[in-house]
Amino acid sequence: MTIDPDEILVARAVAGDARAFEALVERYRHRVFRLAVSILGPQFDVEAEDVTQDVFLRVHHALATFRGDSKFGSWIYRITFNLAVNLKSRVRFKAPHLSDETLAGLTSDARGPGEQLEHARRDRALEACVADLPEVYQAALRLHYWMGESVADVATLLEVPENTVKSYLHRARRLLRVMLNEKGHHDV
Repeated sequence: MTIDPDEILVARAVAGDARAFEALVERYRHRVFRLAVSILGPQFDVEAEDVTQDVFLRVHHALATFRGDSKFGSWIYRITFNLAVNLKSRVRFKAPHLSDETLAGLTSDARGPGEQLEHARRDRALEACVADLPEVYQAALRLHYWMGESVADVATLLEVPENTVKSYLHRARRLLRVMLNEKGHHDV
């Protein structure tokens, strides 16, 4: 029988070993951050950092109550998912952290002004449509397409089977296509 290294670290951390808890943080901080960004959206990396810190504070305080009914990774991802969804509902109408200078720098000289405007409109329409999708679809899309995670990694982060992730992605793409067509973007 293989012993899960997380179980060992959790047991040591509960016993007061600060280095064991640091090892858990190091092991999971990037994945927790990526999951938070996938839920909040790519413009909200500052908020995703806040969620990440909050997750580890909560884990630190609640680690002694972790019963091991699920894997430690599943437990921490569920905490992250819940905190990010709660934060997203509070900051839904907050402007992203992009200055005018940053936005101006994102334009490409390869396109004419009309093409740039149409591309920007299509991108805004896409973001609006993604924001209207169910949270799990949004997370799956952002993790897979924007953050480059494999279907297997998305499945781990969302705590669902790989086929469920594939289903989420398929349904999300189909819904986005319909939503974008309704907004007049037929070429997407």
